[in-house]
Amino acid sequence: MSHFQDIHDLNKEIRACTKCKLAHTRTFAISGEGNPGSKLMLLAQSPGKSEDEQNKMFTGPSGKLFDELLEQAGVARESIYLTNLIKCMLPNSRRPSREEISQCRYYIDKEIEIVKPKTIVPLGFHSTRFIFSKYQIPRPPKNEYHKLFGRVFYSGEMIIYPLRHPTALLFNPGKREEMERNYRMLNRFLILDF
Repeated sequence: MSHFQDIHDLNKEIRACTKCKLAHTRTFAISGEGNPGSKLMLLAQSPGKSEDEQNKMFTGPSGKLFDELLEQAGVARESIYLTNLIKCMLPNSRRPSREEISQCRYYIDKEIEIVKPKTIVPLGFHSTRFIFSKYQIPRPPKNEYHKLFGRVFYSGEMIIYPLRHPTALLFNPGKREEMERNYRMLNRFLILDF
């Protein structure tokens, strides 16, 4: 079975998921999108209201910022694989629970297995904590996670490159220069020959 067929089947499974109570409050379970043959996988936290309405990742205000950061980095959305840690919108934009992360974990593990990225880019705290735990990278105290953004970590052959989520710019526009600089590295990960 091909890469594309595998991801297509998994995405069908994601869209029909009823494993947890979020199935009752969402409009859509948002599956991954982009290039399933990419070396680069970006892992966001969860869909927001706009994404839930449009059944697509990174729409609305954070989507606009995301597109600007990618454009600045010279990276086309279609060249990367995008997915979420949690596939359904979290009511009132709350944090994901351990149980919800645990329920969605199967999907993330399968996506990584199928896509086989060389670099995983977790966006924000929850995605970074999840990936560090999955790849057994020592995790700092919660108040020091911001020091991880824009740094390269290795787990065997896998490169882990945590970044701030684009939403951070909505609350702190002063981070723009630093975030643009960090997002520019994405282009290098795409062209690296392993």
